[in-house]
Amino acid sequence: MAEITQEIIERYKKVTAATVYSGLVRLGYDPCFMREVKAFTPGKTIVGRTRTLRFIPPRRDIMAEVHNGADSPEYEAMGSCEPGDILVCDGMGKKYAAIGGDVKLLQLKMRGAAGMVTDASIRDLDIVAKDYGIAIFAGDRTPMGGAGEIDPFEANGTIQCGGVAVRPGDLIVGDDDGVVVVPPVVAEEVIDWVEEHEAVEEYVKGLIETENVAPGTYYPITEATVKEYHKSQGG
Repeated sequence: MAEITQEIIERYKKVTAATVYSGLVRLGYDPCFMREVKAFTPGKTIVGRTRTLRFIPPRRDIMAEVHNGADSPEYEAMGSCEPGDILVCDGMGKKYAAIGGDVKLLQLKMRGAAGMVTDASIRDLDIVAKDYGIAIFAGDRTPMGGAGEIDPFEANGTIQCGGVAVRPGDLIVGDDDGVVVVPPVVAEEVIDWVEEHEAVEEYVKGLIETENVAPGTYYPITEATVKEYHKSQGG
């Protein structure tokens, strides 16, 4: 599987999730935007490689097999995070069930993770966000734990989160607009297009203001406009 380099990650830190979404859809990678997952640390953006954790409905015999203290799936997943990584949790979209709180998620701080994403809920949000410095994207916040609805089962497998397939090593791009998932195989092609597209958009906004015309004069952007942009840049 292709690997996303740190150089590519740094390039993604300079663009928006919205344009990344457009770049992925253009290549046929949709769904890529996580539904019902929103920013709970407004103003914080995340760009990083994923580690994953899958929750399933509680079942006594399975829980007896996988609840192994420090070796349980949630600690395996968090412990696999390198600095800057993002833990993505498939919480089955359970809005009242938390995937963790301040005690469990302390491990993410200790590992230097950049953020956590789930389609379930987060508890102890104020502590985790303020004291741990982790960007949080979740379905909601709750005072409850798993609430008898979800239980950690598997670390670093292929999961879904917010209706999007996620594999370890994928790239997460999240800002106040939401979270998108970039597969490594198209990461470089997408960022090449995104950087050009955002530059062309700035060029078009300049034309609209200078000429005092309606945005529809130049937007949506056409190939002809892209060529004019490159000419303006000496290309």
